[in-house]
Amino acid sequence: MKIQNRLLALAMLLSLALSAQPTQKPVLHGRHWMAITGKPLAATAGAMMFQQGGNAVDAACAMLAATCTMWDVLSWGGETQVLIYNPNTQKVIAINALGVAPTGATPEFFKNKGMNYPPEHGPLAAVTPGTPGGLLYMLAEYGTMSLEQVFAPAMQLAEGYPIEAQTANSIENQKAKIKEWPYSKAVFLPHLGEEREAPAAGEIFRQADLLATLQKMVQTERQALKARKSRKEAIYAAYDRFYKGDIAQEFVRGCQEQGGLITMNDLANWKVIEEAPLKTSYKGIDVYKLDVWTQGPALLQSLNMLENFDLKGMGYNSTRYIHTLYQVMNLAFADRDFYYGDTYFPPAEPVKGLLSKEYARERIKGINLLRNDPKAAPGDPYPFQGETNPFLDLLKNWNAQPDSTATGFLDEPFREAFLMGTTTIQAADKEGWIVSATPSGGWVPACIAGRTGVGMSQRLQSFVLDAKENPYNVLEPGKRPRVTLTPSLALKDGKPFLSFAVQGGDSQDQNLIQFFLNMVEFGMTVQEACEAPNINSFQMRNSFAKHDTRPGALTLSEEIPDWTRRDLRKMGYKLSFERRTSGPINAIFFDWAQGSMWGGSSHHGEDYGIGW
Repeated sequence: MKIQNRLLALAMLLSLALSAQPTQKPVLHGRHWMAITGKPLAATAGAMMFQQGGNAVDAACAMLAATCTMWDVLSWGGETQVLIYNPNTQKVIAINALGVAPTGATPEFFKNKGMNYPPEHGPLAAVTPGTPGGLLYMLAEYGTMSLEQVFAPAMQLAEGYPIEAQTANSIENQKAKIKEWPYSKAVFLPHLGEEREAPAAGEIFRQADLLATLQKMVQTERQALKARKSRKEAIYAAYDRFYKGDIAQEFVRGCQEQGGLITMNDLANWKVIEEAPLKTSYKGIDVYKLDVWTQGPALLQSLNMLENFDLKGMGYNSTRYIHTLYQVMNLAFADRDFYYGDTYFPPAEPVKGLLSKEYARERIKGINLLRNDPKAAPGDPYPFQGETNPFLDLLKNWNAQPDSTATGFLDEPFREAFLMGTTTIQAADKEGWIVSATPSGGWVPACIAGRTGVGMSQRLQSFVLDAKENPYNVLEPGKRPRVTLTPSLALKDGKPFLSFAVQGGDSQDQNLIQFFLNMVEFGMTVQEACEAPNINSFQMRNSFAKHDTRPGALTLSEEIPDWTRRDLRKMGYKLSFERRTSGPINAIFFDWAQGSMWGGSSHHGEDYGIGW
């Protein structure tokens, strides 16, 4: 008991020491507005909208357009997932702008090609583009500005901007794959035949085809306005040109020429969906996430379980805290891996049971407080919504899947796929509009669809081809894959409390859980919480590539002390260490006592914020 108390005291001292340190980046303070995203130039695009009188939705749309144009681990053919707080209704709404599997994309199609999953790259990895539709829908329904105003920064970037080292080097490193696709090669590799074929950092990177596509959409808006259409009608005219007109025709032609499956009907039939988010309450704070077509509810399930523990009493990043967090995440993400899927396709996901507080208390009864459980499996939420589980036979054999017991440690291909990046967008204004977005898809190396300049999504790989892995997420034409993308909003006492999101594939909700607890349980400021050391588990199934897992694998900060490392190894963990283990997290905290906003952005990567 004396040793345990001493360890707890040391953990508390470590927590106090960390919180007393100055952050590497300052907190952003703003009274009127806040714009944070994955690139400095893109954050500037958001600031430009605010300076022209736009609201947070206008700014978020401008930042989204800019980050897509800059290939910030996404492009125009990807997908966009958004939570919006509407101050007029005082409600949180969700925007589902995730593309769907195209015609002909069936399990049999890929199995006949000898594939266990859809491919990671190329035209056969693509779902229909969702980002253009999501942006136009948000702008039309909740913005105030014209498409021409919001597209202006992105169009200037497409005309030519000094490319940053991160993207330029990513292109160079991926050039062998890029050369497989003629339209990508023409855009990304301006120095073919030279030692460095990608642009150099600071070189003016030009995208004439993408610029022409954006110009066509703006021209359509202008024509509609000239014909006395409303602002909203004019924006939707541009929407139709992308999904049904000449832009769609060239996209489909370019996709199919390179072996893809997307058809004109696939584009024309796809629609943005506005829906209700899911939520739970953690110690009086209402936390909102997107539905189970994302991994977001895994954070809600984790909070439901963690609410039953004295986390603050354990001490920040103590052995007990890390172990408890890891075991809870194992359970929540095992449920994710078996039960989450497109809510608009049968079978119906057991959402009510999954988010039940009673189910959470039942789940934690099985936690071993002394050792990691490498075979943590999905539970059965159906009794907690008064139903019988239709897949009990699959549930019994779930841990026997061939890819669920991979024994290799954190080899680079697995780790890279697991932590697949994206970007985030956070925007807020003095009127009360708040946007939290996690767009993604079409990252380098992207296959560009014809002369559109639009990189196609790679999200089809997040489907499974066999119901025994996840009966809710089996590939089917017209269906959305279950994605990792997961923006977050939290309200306290009925008022906005926190808007937050992070990039990083399957690690996203792991990092967001810890960020949230850093503020709520350990009293950190928003910037301290963004920079604080996290843990990362690799025990859940990868949502990309081979969908495999590494039971017991745990990445810790290099700052974790030797005694904690020793104890965790005794508990069955396989440890690795990194200097930076979180983020990049972007967030806005709403300080109602002072009437201001606090912005936080991680101290690594290129994420950047501007406030006023």
